[in-house]
Amino acid sequence: MSDIYGLILAGGSGVRLWPRSREELPKQFLSLRKGYTMLQDTVTRMLHVLPPQRLYAVAGGKWRALVSYQAREVAFVPEDFLIEEPVARNTAPAILLGCCALKAKGASDDAVVVVAPSDHLVNNVAAFEQALHKAVEAAKSGFMVTLGITPTRPDTGFGYIRCPMPEKEEEEGGEEEEKTERGDWFEVEQFIEKPDLEAAKHYMKSGEYFWNGGIFIFTLGTLYRELEHTSPDLYEVAQKGYDAFLEDFQTLPSISFDYAVMERAQRVAMVELDAGWSDVGSWDALYEVLDKDGFYNATIGDVLMQGTKRCLVDSRNRLTTLVDVEDMVIIDSPDALFISKRGSSSKVREVVEKLRTDVRKEAVQAMENARPWGIYTILCEEERFKIKRIVITPGKRLSLQYHHHRSEHWVVVRGTAFVVIDGKEQFVHEGESVFIPKNARHRLENPGKVELEIVEVQGGEYLGEDDIVRLDDDFKRS
Repeated sequence: MSDIYGLILAGGSGVRLWPRSREELPKQFLSLRKGYTMLQDTVTRMLHVLPPQRLYAVAGGKWRALVSYQAREVAFVPEDFLIEEPVARNTAPAILLGCCALKAKGASDDAVVVVAPSDHLVNNVAAFEQALHKAVEAAKSGFMVTLGITPTRPDTGFGYIRCPMPEKEEEEGGEEEEKTERGDWFEVEQFIEKPDLEAAKHYMKSGEYFWNGGIFIFTLGTLYRELEHTSPDLYEVAQKGYDAFLEDFQTLPSISFDYAVMERAQRVAMVELDAGWSDVGSWDALYEVLDKDGFYNATIGDVLMQGTKRCLVDSRNRLTTLVDVEDMVIIDSPDALFISKRGSSSKVREVVEKLRTDVRKEAVQAMENARPWGIYTILCEEERFKIKRIVITPGKRLSLQYHHHRSEHWVVVRGTAFVVIDGKEQFVHEGESVFIPKNARHRLENPGKVELEIVEVQGGEYLGEDDIVRLDDDFKRS
């Protein structure tokens, strides 16, 4: 479908999956199950309905390298894949910035745009693809379209969409015949804010209410027509084009796309999505979609259990054992351990807020982090030294850089490193080491065909990640 474009919303710094998700590495960049990260899963799903050269992401500049790197690991996306937000301004400005960019790239008013968050899980990709095909047809008919998620429980954490079943007509003899079968699209009657539990139970029972998953489909012409009616101020800026919208971006209100457009649009349709969807809004939500053993335990990593039932355990760094416990959430990371009752894991937000108030690095710093050249893990950190394990992908190199406050000592564990220090080039082989003084201009590269693994020992009065002055960078980071 060459007339379809995709926009993936890849910003955000969610804390609901702490301690794995941190400000330095939000959940969209994590692999919560085996295989791809959530962003990479989103990219591959979108490619079921549109070509890679028409797929883009919208995110802040600090995620530029990581978003592009993870996307290119799974698809031949455009060089200008990332449409960069100057600041965070919620989903309406982000989506409109993306749409302005698409128009600047030549998209017509008839072009269909599929907008999807980057941090959702979908178990049944075929059902997702089928729903999107239906939504594209509805969009071509002039509707602003949303995917309504079939509820699996009376959840108070979602907004809802009311979309009543088609009316029935009585035939002669008193029999009823449906005017329209459910399965294509239906006009939305109402968007509803997060309800209380009693209302959520009613919604679940009625069959007329669906979770609002924040997935939108529309033509550019329909969006601009509806925007002029729903948000004239935003329309006035957007219709001036990409450059003007980007220039005024910081002055725009922080407002959701639902409120700015969908809830007040004149023609809104919904396509039902029943595909094992989850926004992974908590560890409890992840438990619901993971595979489980005969005792309803979901485990990730090295876990040994006896007499244990209905638990979620994520232990990727060491062995975790459980004996005779039930209904627990246990998430282990190198520097923090989170334990809660199942059903209470959303209170992790309060934990993170406390960590931020106390200016604890555990709220921000990710001990295991992804970079466009590979990964690193912090093995040990004390007042004046830090030890890292660094793995560099074949053919990749770090930026040419220097540090004001620390020296570094590199020991090659596997592979061969090509090192430049103040213009002097050398190869460093397995078992060999090299020293980088403070303020020395240096670069590390993996020239081989296998991963390069080194142990880095930092020493100095300040060891923060922001003590990096980049002079040249393949990934265009500042």
